[in-house]
Amino acid sequence: MKVLIIDDEKHVRDGIRLLGAWEENGIGEFYEAENGEDAIRLIQEHRPEIIFSDMKMPKMDGTQLLEWIKTNQPKSKTVVVTGYDDYHYMRKAIHFGSYDYLLKPIDPEILNQTLKNAVEEWKKEEADRKSKDSSYQMINEMKPVFRDRKLTQLVSSDSIKDELYKELGFQLSLTYMVALMRLDGKTIKSFQGDRDLAYFTILNVINEILMDCDCGIGFRYLSSKGEIVLIFWNKLDQIEERLSEIHQTLKRVLNRSCPIAIGEAVTGTAGLLQSYQHAKQVLLSSNLLERKEKRVYGPDTVQVISPKSLMSYSSDIEGGMMAGRIEAFDDLIEDVTNDFTENGYLSLKQLLHFENEYQVISNTWFKHYNIPIGSSESIEKRIDPYFDAGGTFNLEDYKKRIRREISVFLKKVKKASKQKGNIIHEIEKYLQSHFDRDVKLQEISDHFYISREYISRKFKQELNVNISDYLVRIRMNKAKSLLKNSDLKIYEIANMIGYQDDKYFRKVFKKVEGITPNEYRDQYSVK
Repeated sequence: MKVLIIDDEKHVRDGIRLLGAWEENGIGEFYEAENGEDAIRLIQEHRPEIIFSDMKMPKMDGTQLLEWIKTNQPKSKTVVVTGYDDYHYMRKAIHFGSYDYLLKPIDPEILNQTLKNAVEEWKKEEADRKSKDSSYQMINEMKPVFRDRKLTQLVSSDSIKDELYKELGFQLSLTYMVALMRLDGKTIKSFQGDRDLAYFTILNVINEILMDCDCGIGFRYLSSKGEIVLIFWNKLDQIEERLSEIHQTLKRVLNRSCPIAIGEAVTGTAGLLQSYQHAKQVLLSSNLLERKEKRVYGPDTVQVISPKSLMSYSSDIEGGMMAGRIEAFDDLIEDVTNDFTENGYLSLKQLLHFENEYQVISNTWFKHYNIPIGSSESIEKRIDPYFDAGGTFNLEDYKKRIRREISVFLKKVKKASKQKGNIIHEIEKYLQSHFDRDVKLQEISDHFYISREYISRKFKQELNVNISDYLVRIRMNKAKSLLKNSDLKIYEIANMIGYQDDKYFRKVFKKVEGITPNEYRDQYSVK
């Protein structure tokens, strides 16, 4: 794997390179740049998987570079490294897809944990990409997948062979319009969670209606999760009528409202992406609080409004954290609600933006108090339960969830604060009580509500030994006591102190004590 380090100060680049555990994370190639322009050239040439970048640089700053990376090299994992500890830069980093955010001076442990996480995330996504690519080899057996793939490519401005148009059911035309349908988690759940069955059933309904009027085709848009795209090439003046029929039919069959947005008319297949993007803006700007019988939005209903930012409430959030009471957040929750839903309007774009910032801020406070962060849900899974069958967002229930989450967090902070004074002593007692089995660091972290990194660092600082060696020490002391005062066989003692393999126990004992268990027993009996 390859890494690119971008910073206008050479000693910072040297520091990152010196501190990073590159080899154990599979990093074999290094590149450096002192500004955004040089970085772009290196990215185009070498395609690094991991990128560390400063935010304030000459020629092209970090914000512009992140925007370029998001568009041109989205597979890379970018970690922002900066000395500017404020929400402004964090917000920019989040907006342009930064994987994580580190502050100078760089903590080696945090750097390497971030590096490890970024590499693991990249490998996971790469495996998913390869899995998708291999599935396309089965096109002869999976015709719908082949169609979805080819039409997705067509929308993405990739040309396809002329002879495939007829096979795909697609007709060439001078003018096209694209419509976009969003499927939420509850819609998939109505098919017992079988995503493929959900798409197959819904597309059958869509294409049966479109075939009757010979005006378009619908397919699963593989470039974006939870989307169905419909391309119209004929009877464009009847699009809203056809989409209303599709919406009502699906609502009757599924008892769910699937919102549909229409993009602008474009010329030729090269304009399909433009129409799709316009349709997406229409969908993202739709009012989730409005109760509507028919959720079909025309191309002229798009509203260009910059999302409000939760980051602007950082001082209020900090004040609530300092107070340590959920009541301190009640007014803040209402203020944010009123701000974000001004005039009874809450767009899907605003909701997604809020959730993204909310999770980032939450994780920041979890790290601040050294509290373990649980497995995170996707944004879609977090918001989908709050849409009713008609597609209206239940804001009050959503606010209650946010309040519950904050309340639980404050209780964890309170518990962690009480434990921190004597936490190492408590961990010692825990290990002494469970020495006869392998106690993992994650288990201790979950039990005491403190991060693994904090426990490991603090334990070593106070006792000058790591947890695994401390556990070995307890076991050896117990083994020596049993060897002196019992007639138990060596393998029985090994099992009693947590070793299933007595040969391994003998090896560890000799390494720690300098003699074998039998020699120790004989030596003691002589005395």
